Amino acid sequence: MPRQTYLAKTGEISNNWHHVDADGKVLGRLAASLATVLQGKHKPSYTPHIDSGDYIIVTNAEKIVLTGRKDEQRLRLDYSGYPGGLRARNYGELIRTQPESVIERAVKRMLPKGRLGRRMAKKLKVYRGPDHPHHAQQPSPLAV
Repeated sequence: MPRQTYLAKTGEISNNWHHVDADGKVLGRLAASLATVLQGKHKPSYTPHIDSGDYIIVTNAEKIVLTGRKDEQRLRLDYSGYPGGLRARNYGELIRTQPESVIERAVKRMLPKGRLGRRMAKKLKVYRGPDHPHHAQQPSPLAV
């Protein structure tokens, strides 16, 4: 038996499609499990410098849940770069207006920084309602 660590090559990786229903799921716990699958850490052939993760489709993003009073108290700060350009909005308002960006941003911050992490983040597809246009990929349900 060889005493070498297996490192996957780019051509050896097969990417699967998964579907997740975010109805009633807690944002942080969902984002952590999605980041694991996007990186490919759920596979035995995980290699840190190769994008070995799977594609993920998230539906019902508007029904995501935050624990405690985070929807009222926690703020998302966006700064335009200009004086007085700081915009603060609470997460309750963000989930009502743009729930896709809330999930995408939470997952993206749990991925590696740099080119590899940006490539992994592109494999996450988030939709507000229960419908998605990726039926041809035949996504399998992902237990989160």
